[in-house]
Amino acid sequence: MSLLPDAARGLRRVFVRRLAVDAHLGVYPHEEAAPQRVLIDLELLARDEAVATGIGPDRLERVVDYEAATNLARRIALQGHVLLAETLAERIACALLESDARLVVVQVTVEKPDIIADVAGVGVTVERRRG
Repeated sequence: MSLLPDAARGLRRVFVRRLAVDAHLGVYPHEEAAPQRVLIDLELLARDEAVATGIGPDRLERVVDYEAATNLARRIALQGHVLLAETLAERIACALLESDARLVVVQVTVEKPDIIADVAGVGVTVERRRG
């Protein structure tokens, strides 16, 4: 499930893949007691008026700062124990929308890769939209 860039609407897709954090996430006592590996993916649909016309100016202020988005997601994931992956994803998505007015749609995936032995990972993706 991916957000699609849209030149006609002046939108580009920015992504961060597989941000790994050791977070306190889950409903079981052992998940509260010790951190576990959590993987976070961000997909951001951002407005950029130069997208529709070809090559825009090569200037930093016209792009979304994915390092800042990564740091924001990391900071929220490490703030303390959260019961639900859904809640963590929602917190990150809403904070990202608040952090940059150019963001129109945000998808956040929170994955717990080490929970079920014979499964590569379990998790959730949430989407939030401006307005």
